[in-house]
Amino acid sequence: MADPMNGPEPAAPGPPGAAAATGPGSPDPEPAPQEAPEAPPPAEPAGPRPLGVAVTPTGRAAVDAGLQRLAEADHLPVSGHLDMYEDVHRGLRDVLASLDQHPGPPAPSPTHDHHGRPDQ
Repeated sequence: MADPMNGPEPAAPGPPGAAAATGPGSPDPEPAPQEAPEAPPPAEPAGPRPLGVAVTPTGRAAVDAGLQRLAEADHLPVSGHLDMYEDVHRGLRDVLASLDQHPGPPAPSPTHDHHGRPDQ
């Protein structure tokens, strides 16, 4: 309450404008800002984890060996992945190229008809 002889009551301590009216119909004072909780120290960085991809055998030994080599990537440093992938790719490409080198059954000769007589 104001004293007519001494003037108004002194303001409450705190930042300017922090004093709010407290009476019926006045808004609740805002709570004081709290400091953010301290973050826990960072955990050890997660290293590479195996993908766990299942390999279905193809029945071709060279292809299956190449696919199994891909599992080695889980145990190599990242710097070694490219050489290993290129080596497997080269091996698979060689297997595909070898498929073209095996001739199939001979084609029928167009110089003879079905009765064994030469075409006229």
